[in-house]
Amino acid sequence: MTRFAGYAAVFDRVDRGGDVVRAGAIRVPGTVPLLWQHRGAPVGTIERVEEDATGLRVIGRVDDATLAPLVAAGAVSGLSFGYRVRASTRRGVRELTDLDLVEISLVARPMQPLARVHAVA
Repeated sequence: MTRFAGYAAVFDRVDRGGDVVRAGAIRVPGTVPLLWQHRGAPVGTIERVEEDATGLRVIGRVDDATLAPLVAAGAVSGLSFGYRVRASTRRGVRELTDLDLVEISLVARPMQPLARVHAVA
């Protein structure tokens, strides 16, 4: 098991797909699964998820025996989030202003380059 903290989304920064998430946009349900690459069965647990001034901050635990040591070693450090769009606007880029959070994923290459694991315990 490996615990981690990081950002699954960073506000006001354009991602590789031309989207930008705005502060206050993310509706967080009661529980959020932790996936690997947005697919399959959960690989751990999201213990805490909240918006702060930077973005969507998460604290989680990786239980998968193969993935946990990779996260602990820093070999896997990308984070991402799956969502459903409720509202967006287009002003050169697509501004995401109202989203339903579906899942958080550890990923090899995040769509938002700043969405990363920042601390491991």
